[in-house]
Amino acid sequence: MTLLLFGLFFGLMLLGIPIALAIGASTMIALSQAGVPLMVVTQQMFQGINSFALVAIPMFILAGDLMAQGKVSERLVNFANSLFGFLRGGLSIVSVMAGMFFAAISGSGAATTAAVGASLVPELRKKGYDPASAASLIAASGTIGVVIPPSVPMIIYAVIAQQSVSELFLNGFLPGLAMGLGLMAIAITQAYKRQYPKGTPFSLATIWRTLKSASWGLMTPVIILGGIFSGIFTPSEAAVVAVNYALLVSLFIYRDLKLSDVYRILIRSAITTSVIMLVIATSAVLSWTLSSWQVPGAIAEAVLSISTNPYVIMLLVVGIILLTGVFLETASALIILTPVLLPLVLQLGIDPIHFGLIIVVGLAIGMITPPVAINLYVASSITQLPLERITRAIIPYLLGLISVLLMVVYIPILAGWSGPYIPR
Repeated sequence: MTLLLFGLFFGLMLLGIPIALAIGASTMIALSQAGVPLMVVTQQMFQGINSFALVAIPMFILAGDLMAQGKVSERLVNFANSLFGFLRGGLSIVSVMAGMFFAAISGSGAATTAAVGASLVPELRKKGYDPASAASLIAASGTIGVVIPPSVPMIIYAVIAQQSVSELFLNGFLPGLAMGLGLMAIAITQAYKRQYPKGTPFSLATIWRTLKSASWGLMTPVIILGGIFSGIFTPSEAAVVAVNYALLVSLFIYRDLKLSDVYRILIRSAITTSVIMLVIATSAVLSWTLSSWQVPGAIAEAVLSISTNPYVIMLLVVGIILLTGVFLETASALIILTPVLLPLVLQLGIDPIHFGLIIVVGLAIGMITPPVAINLYVASSITQLPLERITRAIIPYLLGLISVLLMVVYIPILAGWSGPYIPR
């Protein structure tokens, strides 16, 4: 039955069936063949999305869309440029810094790529940067969008693994910072190798002016995360606060959105949310089916038969995560892999919060690995460059991010924990 389920799933995906429908149809057929009443499907679908924590997903998506459509991203880019633009290849650093700033607002990799790319691509071309390399750097910086909190994939993982969203958010900063620093190091190396020009001279007056302009946008993560970690409101409540703050800033302070724009953004955010929630609902049925058939236990037993060394096993787990990210988008891969791999890593004594950061970072890398590389498609759309050119240019950044992932696995201080394979 398990072979039938996965055979149908991959077969439907190869036919181009949307991922949510492929998961749902393959699971229904397998359950029907196993003689399980199909009433279970609807029960598990509702059970899968019956979580208060999931309220945060549509709200963070809406807050990110509101900020992305306004001038917030442009102001963040200008502020980052005032800090690092004077260096050789400074705009490369600005690309990463702007991605990190916007990541702390949006919680979405594609939104981060689109917002930063739209603001920076014209300037990068004007300064003579290699277009493909610049587009690939912006796409790679977009992966930080789902690692630095708030993060939609972290919320999904927390619901599946029954972990604290606040703890995941709190420990997401260091991996996100490490990803940013890794990308900056590669970008600076390429800048000197290609003799990219220096930018505008360093000026404290410019820094102060751009900081004042961007301050309302920069306050967004302070309000969201400060409220969560201080206990003023829960992550779900923080998401609603973020939407209200984004509306206030965009409509009345920056005044770069109109009410007609808000209606359009609401529709688009609702569509994005509906897709994610349908994936979560159908994947909940798949997870229940695999658990009922004791597939995770069988996988854990098979992997442990290869080696009992936790370092070797974690290398295999990382390989599975990266390979899955190549073929599945982040939310789907997260929902499918978590119930399968979590029992295995718990047997190794790995903290579930640590593993949550590992799987989120690993699947974030999938956003720049074709064929399912949403950040590359966004970058290609913005720059009008062929996907093949951007894919070739992404390789150094891809290797850099994989190195950071391995550091998160084997140097757990990056994930906020004191020991790699020691339970709390």
